[in-house]
Amino acid sequence: MGRWEPDTRGRLLHAALELFADQGYDATTAAQIAERAGLTKTTLFRHFADKREVLFQGQPALVAVAIAGVESAPEGATALDLLRAGLLALCEAHVPEQQEIGRQIDRLIAASPELKERAIFKRSAIAAALETTLATRLGDRRLAGVLADLGVRAYYEGFSLWSDTRRDDKLADVVADELAAYESVLPQVTGR
Repeated sequence: MGRWEPDTRGRLLHAALELFADQGYDATTAAQIAERAGLTKTTLFRHFADKREVLFQGQPALVAVAIAGVESAPEGATALDLLRAGLLALCEAHVPEQQEIGRQIDRLIAASPELKERAIFKRSAIAAALETTLATRLGDRRLAGVLADLGVRAYYEGFSLWSDTRRDDKLADVVADELAAYESVLPQVTGR
């Protein structure tokens, strides 16, 4: 088996996507994914706890990027500017090739309760990281929580639009548009 070939994690992701599309998530085993990638099952388990994690392998990096984005915003930045800095960093972590992968993963998530649950956990982890970092910068946990929830919603809606309909746009622009749309309805929510 070609264990010495580069990009083990990427090869496992592509193998998993192919197999999940061909035979379904539930019917696919970790051993089949490893074999399709030209690896051993042991190698897969060195990188991932289970087959589900192959699809969510970017979560720790996205959490770290969101935190770094908020932390890198200049002193005196407004609350929304801090959030924008975190979202921009998240957007810059993606490359156009991820649009197709995102579409494939979204289809798999929609068809699998197990993957839906894992996707919710990923979303929650990003929101919690943003909230904690925003709270540190702002000194206001409630405001940080609302902003984190708003930002994660804008990020995920923007990513979905970018993957499906706005492929020629930059992800950052699509997410910024989503955030602006949410900002525009806030006066209706607060009555101000």
